[in-house]
Amino acid sequence: MAATLITLQPRPEIDPSVDHAIQAIVSGASTDATCTTDLAVGPWDFDTRPGYGPGSSMGDVIPTGSPRQGELPAEYREASDDELDERIRAAKATLGDRVVVLGHFYQREEVVRHADYVGDSFQLANAAKERPEAEAIVFCGVHFMAETADLLSRPDQAVILPNLAAGCSMADMADIDQVEECWEQLEDVLGDLETPDADGLVPVIPVTYMNSSAAIKGFVGRHGGIVCTSSNARTVLEWAFARGRRVLFFPDQHLGRNTAKAMGVPLEQMPMWNPRKPLGGSTAEVIEDSRVILWHGFCSVHRRFTVDQIEKARAEHPGVRVIVHPECPMDVVDAADEAGSTDIIRKAIAAAEEPTTFAIGTEINLVQRLAAQYPQHEIFCLDPVVCPCSTMYRIHPGYLAWVLESLVAGQVVNRITVPADVAEPATVALERMLAAKPNGAVK
Repeated sequence: MAATLITLQPRPEIDPSVDHAIQAIVSGASTDATCTTDLAVGPWDFDTRPGYGPGSSMGDVIPTGSPRQGELPAEYREASDDELDERIRAAKATLGDRVVVLGHFYQREEVVRHADYVGDSFQLANAAKERPEAEAIVFCGVHFMAETADLLSRPDQAVILPNLAAGCSMADMADIDQVEECWEQLEDVLGDLETPDADGLVPVIPVTYMNSSAAIKGFVGRHGGIVCTSSNARTVLEWAFARGRRVLFFPDQHLGRNTAKAMGVPLEQMPMWNPRKPLGGSTAEVIEDSRVILWHGFCSVHRRFTVDQIEKARAEHPGVRVIVHPECPMDVVDAADEAGSTDIIRKAIAAAEEPTTFAIGTEINLVQRLAAQYPQHEIFCLDPVVCPCSTMYRIHPGYLAWVLESLVAGQVVNRITVPADVAEPATVALERMLAAKPNGAVK
């Protein structure tokens, strides 16, 4: 009997562009769902309105006085995708080593393709230091990232954020006035927060996530604290516990809870601090017994992921490997196979030798890009609704072309500068973090 030859058909090429997916949904060419059809229009339509814009954070309350972007010239709003692409490439070629473009993992594909470096916020801030000849650093990310780049770059380098409205709802959930008020209330309960006890430990060490303003990083630096990333949060907490009885962790409750829980801290010793309530909504006795005081903040992207989504993925894809970001709620992290930072997620997929099905719980732009980069695997986002980070999505090729062509013309626009009185203590807190070796995944 003759053998039957079976020809395996290659998988269709995956489009890494989330914008293309959204346009297809809005036009009816795709039956997928999006959280809002407003994502299909240019972000300049929302620049003059208060709010974070369409996407995952559109329901969050933006603080009064948050930066807004001025009107983008019509030539950039009306240009085609191809024209913007050509103009960006031409401007970069003209500027050469005078400019370095940094692109966060969560940026849209149409922007990332022009980045000289792609990474998470801390990787990109460090990448800026690798180009000391650059006169300008164009940071395609959000406001706190550009601030961090300004802290770590040379004073004569201009850090530019293409769209000033690209903030971060999580970072905005802990403002400096609220944090200083919290510190005063903790001092009322715990006594002098700067004086060590007989064991050499102070009552509380402040720890802020990288996703916070320069003002918050400065506060932490002034009070003996430290910054952390999602990669080294455990190492940073170990650093803090070696110096203090307890930790005040902000702004993301989930990263703090997931990390401390994995270290053996009981949940009952991790009270939540709600800045709108006296003592954060706790009692003096609860604060005194605490080990980690969690700020009432969260990432609206990662709060979208649920245990039900994980169960559905396991039912429909037997053997699926579920990896989520530690900014996800605790029950989601517990239900996943692994939890880790954006870089850990990327490296886990890159290291998989056998074809694997991955369900990923993090921002859709990164997931879609990974699916395109590793076609030997099946990679999909746990959340079936296409809903990118609202503020990352505010960076559009039109803004990138505008800031680059302005540099060609000798004009620096949208420069981000941290005042010296904030920059000095904030840099101290960042330098403490630099000594904290990343400790791998949370789980």
